[in-house]
Amino acid sequence: MSAPLPAAPGTGAAASGPTADAVIGVVGAGTMGAGIAQVAAWSGHRVVLFDIAPDFVARGTAGIARLLRRGAEKGRHTPDAAEAAIARIGGTVALDDLGPCGLIIEAAPERLDLKRDLFARLEAVVDAEAILATNTSTLSVASIAGGLARPERVCGLHFFNPAPLMPLVEVIRGPRTDPAVAATVVGLARLWGKTPVEAQDRPGFIVNRVARPFYGEALRLLGEGAADVATLDRLARDAGFPMGPFELMDLIGIDVNYAAACSVYEGFFHDPRFRPHPIQRAMVESGRLGRKTGHGYYAYPDPS
Repeated sequence: MSAPLPAAPGTGAAASGPTADAVIGVVGAGTMGAGIAQVAAWSGHRVVLFDIAPDFVARGTAGIARLLRRGAEKGRHTPDAAEAAIARIGGTVALDDLGPCGLIIEAAPERLDLKRDLFARLEAVVDAEAILATNTSTLSVASIAGGLARPERVCGLHFFNPAPLMPLVEVIRGPRTDPAVAATVVGLARLWGKTPVEAQDRPGFIVNRVARPFYGEALRLLGEGAADVATLDRLARDAGFPMGPFELMDLIGIDVNYAAACSVYEGFFHDPRFRPHPIQRAMVESGRLGRKTGHGYYAYPDPS
């Protein structure tokens, strides 16, 4: 049986609310998946981190260990706390190892076919009570859960990069998501020190829809030659934003940002307000994806 998740408010749960005894599964050991695994482990959960290749798992777990140990060196927490969190994370390339998890968070690439296949396979290995969450930034939760026997246990749980530092998470309720499931995930996010906001299953949810003009107008200005990247970023910072649009795209990953733009554009039936820009496609096709590749709108000598 899976380790229990907290019951949702109004369902006979104890007044103490969420607890840290659930085993958390994370599918995808990339930047976002590893960040989510770190958040859960730091909060006291045992975590099972899955990816399709041993190298991916090893890179993800090593990155978590490096960040936690660096935090200890800088005095943000004790070395013992860092080592305890690291020890709570186990890696695997066997999907069956996710069977004991009470909550599984999928952080795979933004492809609907891939996510639907993953969720179908996950449903076959977890208990009936387990909650399945997707970290999708723009894809429909209803579409991801559509082929499952129990779509009511699926919701969106969208973190922002870097997941250990960014407080905001979106909890997305699909049209068939059980309200108790969404309430449970909201409670767990609060336990993790996050600020959850509930959103309906609409293209881009809240943040990615609001953010489209932030990126889109900057890309149009760049494309028209009105200003260069550094100037546009500086103007955004001068206006009060902590990062400019191009700095932020480099941090998120230009491929991830472009996929989100395309998804929102398709979701709104090609509404011109959400049209992606050719510059984004050119950057992706050239392999200049931002910090993770060492070159995006800016150069990064050390991609790590």
